[in-house]
Amino acid sequence: MKVLISGASVAGPALAWWLRRHGATPTVVERAPAIRPGGQAIDVRGAALTVVERMGLLEPVRAARTRMRGSSMVDSDGTELWRSTEFAPSSGRFDSDDVELLREDLTALLASHTPDVDYRFGDSIASLHQDAAGVDVRFAGGGKERFDLVVGADGLHSGVRRLAFGETPLLHLGSYVAVFTAGNVLGLDDWQVWVRSDTAGAGIYSARDNTELRVNVGFHSDALRYDHRDVAAQKHLVAARCAGLGWEIPKLLEFMWDAPDFYFDAMAQVHLPTWSAGRVTLVGDAGYCASPLSGQGTSLALVGAYVLADELARAGDHVTALTRYEERMRPFVTANQALATENPGQPASDESMAAAKDAIAL
Repeated sequence: MKVLISGASVAGPALAWWLRRHGATPTVVERAPAIRPGGQAIDVRGAALTVVERMGLLEPVRAARTRMRGSSMVDSDGTELWRSTEFAPSSGRFDSDDVELLREDLTALLASHTPDVDYRFGDSIASLHQDAAGVDVRFAGGGKERFDLVVGADGLHSGVRRLAFGETPLLHLGSYVAVFTAGNVLGLDDWQVWVRSDTAGAGIYSARDNTELRVNVGFHSDALRYDHRDVAAQKHLVAARCAGLGWEIPKLLEFMWDAPDFYFDAMAQVHLPTWSAGRVTLVGDAGYCASPLSGQGTSLALVGAYVLADELARAGDHVTALTRYEERMRPFVTANQALATENPGQPASDESMAAAKDAIAL
């Protein structure tokens, strides 16, 4: 089976690895010129740990984990409100089996684990035309090719989803977040500091042996209209909305202007009645984004990639495979999306964990 995957973040390379293992021929197309740098700390939890273990990546993932010693929260004047050496808001309790690592470290591991996969950077899918036997793809770079299946693993604003399903509304969760790298001007030593106000907030933690900081700043807002490709406009928006946070935030925002890894987006979810349209399907955030508020986006991507590849290998036709993929994943997705809307920031529920075990057939 010849499969085109759009997106080289987490779900795309993970799916490519599993497809190769099952004898398929995956191609990954990515709009960026290379694996994207930067990003926040992410968590590999529960069933996703089983998936990376089956990929032979559990020890490398653990070796790349963050090494936080604790966390604290301050108000806008810098007054410490609380301090803990038992947990961090970004990852939960330190004695958990969950693994927190930087997003770019996980994506680099996944890419290096798929050296025999055809990655096409600096390109994207311009159009899809499918029939009963396959999908004809025209690329933005001008090429044309036919595939048996096309998979959108291209995130919250998925181009594949738009081409296959039309414009689909996002469920806006009332806030926006920006992430970028700064110098460790605060001298943090494996530590996180969080600051909150009524309208905005920030989380800052050290990385790379305390040589740098990852800065997460966000603000509450109804859905905004802005150009998702206009990074300069996004930076001005963040500066205007977050400058009033106080403490050291204005100093840290100065690093934002030249940060090459700046990321900005809404806290939002994707809810679709089906994740497949003929020979086009979706995995990870493209099909069922739960938002960072759930703490489960990475795990959903890894488990979704595993289940999709497993069903494609088991079934004799794509219709059966894609139907079974949704049947297995839907309970897990539903439970984890609820974490963001009903109890944001809390650990995965027993219902979520049970659904995950069923999805990966533990």
